[in-house]
Amino acid sequence: MALSPEEKLVIRDKEMIPTVLIRAMFVLCLCVLIIVAYATATDRPLEALPPSLEERPVAQERMIRLFGEMDGSARVLDMDGNVIATLAADQGGFVAGVYRVLERERGAVGLTGSEPIRLVLFSDGRIGLRDDYTDFRAELIGFGADNTRVFARLLEE
Repeated sequence: MALSPEEKLVIRDKEMIPTVLIRAMFVLCLCVLIIVAYATATDRPLEALPPSLEERPVAQERMIRLFGEMDGSARVLDMDGNVIATLAADQGGFVAGVYRVLERERGAVGLTGSEPIRLVLFSDGRIGLRDDYTDFRAELIGFGADNTRVFARLLEE
């Protein structure tokens, strides 16, 4: 007896995802849910966090103004209005993206995105952005080495 094409597909699908694997995934999800519920109910403190931002000493700091365009190009100025960097569309995409985030965050409190922001190098080598006008903070290590390097160059220039 020959199998119809539909029956062949049903058999193939059963072979692709074993039932044991599906059950194991549900058990894993249930275990994670139980662990999270227990940690929340017992107010277990957070672990595996980087040192508190206030505990890390600042090695270097610079106030900069960011300007970004939708095409990815960006300009960075110092507090006196001098151009620190002009980045083309293929180089400044991350800086332009940070500018758009700042514009959105500051727009919520009635400011423009061109207000100065602090570019901070911490003693442990991490680089971060701190906005004194809003609660915006960005640890640049989370955005990759290339994007962190762009802002590291801004500290040097």
